[in-house]
Amino acid sequence: MSTPPGSPFGSPSPPSSPVQTSSSTPLPVPSTPQIPPTPVPSTPLSAVLTPSRRSIPRSGVSNNYNHNVAGTPEYNPRGGGPPGSPLSDFGSENGQEEGEERQQPRERQPAVGGEVQVLRGTDIEVSTVIATFDSFLRNFRSVEDSKIRSDLSSRAASIAAGETFTEAEALPQPDPNLPPYYMSLLERTYNSQSTAIELDCVHLYYHSLETRRLYDWLESYPQEIVVQMDDTIRNLYESIYGPSDLPLQVRPFHFRTVSHMRSLSPTSIDSMVTLRGMVLRSSPIIPDLKIGHFKCQVCGLARESTIDRGRISEPTTCEAADGGCGSRHSFALVHNRSTYTDKQLVRLQETPSEVPAGETPASITLFAYDDIVDSVRPGDRVEVTGVFRASPKRPNPKRTVCRAVFRTFVDVIHFRVVEAGEMGSASKVNSSFTEKRVEEIKELSRRPNVYEELTAALAPSIWELDDVKKGVLCMLFGGNQNHRAENEEEEDEEEEIVGNKGRKSNKRGDINILLCGDPGTSKSQLLGQVHKLAPRGVYTSGKGSSAVGLTASVVRDPETRDLVLESGALVLSDQGVCCIDEFDKMSETTRAILHEAMEQQTVSIAKAGIICSLNARSSILASANPIESRYNPRMSVVDNIKLPPTLLSRFDLIYLILDSPSVEGDRRLAKHLVSLYSSVEKEKKENDIPQDLLKDYIAYARQNCHPTISDLAGAELIQGYLEMRKMGGNTKTITATPRQLESLIRISEGLARSRLSPKVTRSDVREAIRLMAVATQTAATDPRTGRIDMDMITTGVTMGDRIQSESLLKTVRQFMGENKGKRMVVGDIVKGIKELGGVDVDPEEIRDVVRVMEGEGEVTWSERGQTVFVKAGQ
Repeated sequence: MSTPPGSPFGSPSPPSSPVQTSSSTPLPVPSTPQIPPTPVPSTPLSAVLTPSRRSIPRSGVSNNYNHNVAGTPEYNPRGGGPPGSPLSDFGSENGQEEGEERQQPRERQPAVGGEVQVLRGTDIEVSTVIATFDSFLRNFRSVEDSKIRSDLSSRAASIAAGETFTEAEALPQPDPNLPPYYMSLLERTYNSQSTAIELDCVHLYYHSLETRRLYDWLESYPQEIVVQMDDTIRNLYESIYGPSDLPLQVRPFHFRTVSHMRSLSPTSIDSMVTLRGMVLRSSPIIPDLKIGHFKCQVCGLARESTIDRGRISEPTTCEAADGGCGSRHSFALVHNRSTYTDKQLVRLQETPSEVPAGETPASITLFAYDDIVDSVRPGDRVEVTGVFRASPKRPNPKRTVCRAVFRTFVDVIHFRVVEAGEMGSASKVNSSFTEKRVEEIKELSRRPNVYEELTAALAPSIWELDDVKKGVLCMLFGGNQNHRAENEEEEDEEEEIVGNKGRKSNKRGDINILLCGDPGTSKSQLLGQVHKLAPRGVYTSGKGSSAVGLTASVVRDPETRDLVLESGALVLSDQGVCCIDEFDKMSETTRAILHEAMEQQTVSIAKAGIICSLNARSSILASANPIESRYNPRMSVVDNIKLPPTLLSRFDLIYLILDSPSVEGDRRLAKHLVSLYSSVEKEKKENDIPQDLLKDYIAYARQNCHPTISDLAGAELIQGYLEMRKMGGNTKTITATPRQLESLIRISEGLARSRLSPKVTRSDVREAIRLMAVATQTAATDPRTGRIDMDMITTGVTMGDRIQSESLLKTVRQFMGENKGKRMVVGDIVKGIKELGGVDVDPEEIRDVVRVMEGEGEVTWSERGQTVFVKAGQ
């Protein structure tokens, strides 16, 4: 920034901001003749358009990025060089090289008696920007106004073209008793020694008519305005707390207009944009060289070189005029004296709700720097504020010619998780809740029938299915993730002393649910509602999913050209919910991936030289249809949906949703469906829970409520489990396994969380046992005997079938013993068994028994000829 003598803002800005550059005129004169003046592409429209609206072509706005000859963006923060350096004003990205003609921006001439500074390419006075922002920082007080709240909820609507600011648009009046908001924020910054000052642009918009104009300038000319904001807040900070080296940065967010990725056009280049989407991938932190420190190997003279168009030029001659020895090509880069900045590439994709019909989701590349590096992770739904950039592509890195095609990206200034309460990150969640919101959540938890009200608020458009909704509600709340890490810290200390550190048992706290039943019973609709309700997660279909799509794929990083992993659905749903529709139509290879993810909650990868284990700590909500479209009550659940027993046993709750004809039930269902399409609005009940409050309630409970099992609840769990084991009577049928006990614990903890209770009570355990009875135990009922048989879920074979198979095997062995050394067909065995035992046997059952005997070496079985040879030695 060029500053007149005597200006209080003459001190150089610390290099940190991705939008910082020299932005005022008149421009400094380069001290080295070889360095050309700042290139500023011009347009004939700049002379006729007013510079105070978004429609202005940004002819005078140069990018803070310089680019190497390959077209890779390189960071050049805060003007690209130290004060007085010829590179303190750096070039644009429009493909112009040294020696090409460059036009200077329109400048305001100095007024009589002094020099007037304006933002480069505009007629906006720098002093006006500084004075307006300084007054705003000193005087703004927080406003709890309905107008601001309504504006925040509707800011996705674009501002109409040609809108002007008039006095008729009322400004909210702040409470004069409140302290200045940003002065208090500066005090917190001083105490914490943080560097980021988050500027809520809605505050700027509603404070006064002057700040409203500043808001518009910030949208149109971000890298010029943010420079002045950084300097202003730095000088204000030093005027209060004294000189400081703290590189304070202003990070604007909460703009009134949220852009769509598809709507970004060349007119948006170099303007501030706000985008929403889901993070697909984030690269490792890349050290980006900012200032190269070179040292002469002959005389030891040191020189520094800053980045210019993506390159750091190495000094070729040790100039004698600078006190050097005159040697040529004697400089070497000193790595530990050079200056670097952190850089990260983030890939952002459109959310499904924003994708037009028939289109595929659009995506865009983001570049994050410094303290916002690693602030988001794959799977996060974020709102990004940054500067939209364009970079020319070069066909050959060694040639100065560039193509007419530009690639676009966004320089990130601010990240914000969209949903208030990401399921999994405590720091992000807790910082999202205001005191008023926390009080609303606690007030809701104190209602006597909060469990029933939460159930009614979950997917209200789906009729009845209350028990299914209650199970899904428990899944959203979840159980404690790691019991030993929370309850046995003292034992862990003892283990560490004796050298057993790290031998902790990490128990799964997420609940998995399978919905199985007839078509048209709202299974897919319930999955969609849960996906919208869960702040983090992915919705996918079994038929359209591959093993790679669920876990991770190997792609080549466009920045480093290294092979990297791109997360799949399960990894993106980490600490959230993964909804899988048409679960029964998955291929065997894809389903095999889920075994590890559902129990160990990890996904192991070994491909392309990358061997790692990724976290997949997500709940799985799946729906499946019977193989005959209709559920056959005469067949078991395993025979109906044809899923492997090893996968079925990993679901905590298996719900059978059947379409049972009933005159009264059909009438109520029809009335409910008609009311959804009726033009008459349904009256809201007084205790109806809004969806946004339900989201916040679930997120707050997951982060702040970690219930423990009381002694009475523990005794109730043991007694309930023993009662479930006794349901088999005197038979050897298994009616409950230890997996069901662990499921009861998780469900009980989820029920306690639904009330924000620190303890699991006996009533929670009883409700968990009831949900288990109406869900999994109903699905595990043998249709022939009417008894609960968990073997049907865990092995796919009921106890009755197993006893019958053992009896048939014994009979066949007896028959084979009488026909040693003979060759016979299956029909002969069926006939012989009937004569021996007097019962008819299915030929397929005989084939199964013969295969078992072949495995034990008793017979030789020919699949092609369907013949059996009984070995003489048997």
